[in-house]
Amino acid sequence: MMPLPEDGPRQLPLDLGHEPSHAEDDFLVGAGNALAHARILAWPHWPDGMTLLVGPAASGKSHLARIFVDRSHALVVAPQTIGAVAAAQGSEPLLIEDVDRLDYDEHDLFHLLNQAMRGERALLLTARDEVAHWPLRTEDARSRVRRATVFRLEPSDDIELSQMFVKLFGDRQVRIDPRVIGYLVPRMERSAEEAAALVDLMDRLALARGSAVTRTIAAEALALRGSAKQAGRQQDWDAETDE
Repeated sequence: MMPLPEDGPRQLPLDLGHEPSHAEDDFLVGAGNALAHARILAWPHWPDGMTLLVGPAASGKSHLARIFVDRSHALVVAPQTIGAVAAAQGSEPLLIEDVDRLDYDEHDLFHLLNQAMRGERALLLTARDEVAHWPLRTEDARSRVRRATVFRLEPSDDIELSQMFVKLFGDRQVRIDPRVIGYLVPRMERSAEEAAALVDLMDRLALARGSAVTRTIAAEALALRGSAKQAGRQQDWDAETDE
């Protein structure tokens, strides 16, 4: 979490534990995610057993995963439970999130992938990276996961980013002037992850100062994000020159 600047008296922002809404009706459908959304809604009439959602953080993968669980009553698999699920030989649908970043046992994952390939159960996977970059140790597991039907999620235009800001602020029960969103969208890095980071920073700045989220706060958040990224790039460059 980016620290707030020390610029005089301020209120202490409270961590209110904002929980985003994953209700089906709250999913924002746009050109960048329409195919993935349609795939989830098509269950149980999938033509194959495996579906993979790939996209950056905050792109909507977890929201679609929750819709899938609500519709299919799928079992949510964790690294701590994958062994028991694989050994149980069940047939209920499964959800495995962040399969590229969490430490899932590869033998158990291979077993569940095989079950889905044979049509014994539906399997939804989510990941940030393409399969080629996953830290899989065996070609057997990699070849199986490559059989999954892949859907990629990205905000594709200004309208989708604007809608995303409305939802992210709404999840925090924060009213936002549309003109502030209109100021942000053309000036920001165009990604769902950056939108989420900006909303968090603007909310904390507004809470610390006891004010609404204004264009001034939006401009400050953009400047802080830009400075942080520049500092990160400088550190990376310094590390490379030291080698």
